[in-house]
Amino acid sequence: LFAWANWGSRFYLRNLMSFSALGLNPALVEAVHQAGYTQPTPIQQQAIPAVLQRRDLLAAAQTGTGKTASFVLPILQILSAQPIQKPRPVKALILTPTRELAAQIEEQIQKYGKELSPKLKHHVVFGGVSINPQMMALRGGVDILTATPGRLLDLIAQKSVSLKQIEFFVLDEADRMLDMGFINDIRKILSMLPPVRQNLFFSATTPSDIVALAKSILSKDYETIEVAPTFTPVERISQKVYHVDKRQKGLLLKELLNTNL
Repeated sequence: LFAWANWGSRFYLRNLMSFSALGLNPALVEAVHQAGYTQPTPIQQQAIPAVLQRRDLLAAAQTGTGKTASFVLPILQILSAQPIQKPRPVKALILTPTRELAAQIEEQIQKYGKELSPKLKHHVVFGGVSINPQMMALRGGVDILTATPGRLLDLIAQKSVSLKQIEFFVLDEADRMLDMGFINDIRKILSMLPPVRQNLFFSATTPSDIVALAKSILSKDYETIEVAPTFTPVERISQKVYHVDKRQKGLLLKELLNTNL
């Protein structure tokens, strides 16, 4: 019985997908393991090889499924294999709707890229804070820039950043981008990008307007990945709707927080 169980364990472990099996280099695999991850999530299993193969991508994945690593890891690998230019032009632009999401992506870039040699330079920019430190940080150039649309356009207007040598354009949380009214900013930014680039389009849901926007950005042979049914919420999230007058929203929120804490 013990011998059978031991054989079964070895068989199971051999058939688990590993990060190294996705084509990632040892430095990135080591960084992922140091972060506490051993097996890739479904979106990572499908997206990482596609990005490494330089395919355009339309990926539908819920928040919390590991989608950020699915584009950060292959971008780090590809850019780290290229010669370092001085000053460093922005090679990868990651566009995201909020400062919180931008900061989270920056943290993952830092976490996964720490074992690479030579190290890539990356920076995050968003509104709501002074623009001057961000302008100073961009003076020497960066390889990867994570940005919210409005602040990126401000920096472009100040001639603090150029998008002429972008190789990767990532549109993250595309459905939230549209919901928050960023479509015109996105179109302005797209007009400044080089025509030849790799486009990675990530969205939690893929309604018709998202698909239409994706098709206007992605190449004709783009790959589609969907790891969860469209419009399906993450299972561990409980959702409720309260119909309330706009003036009472703050009071209701305060009452709900006090009730459920």
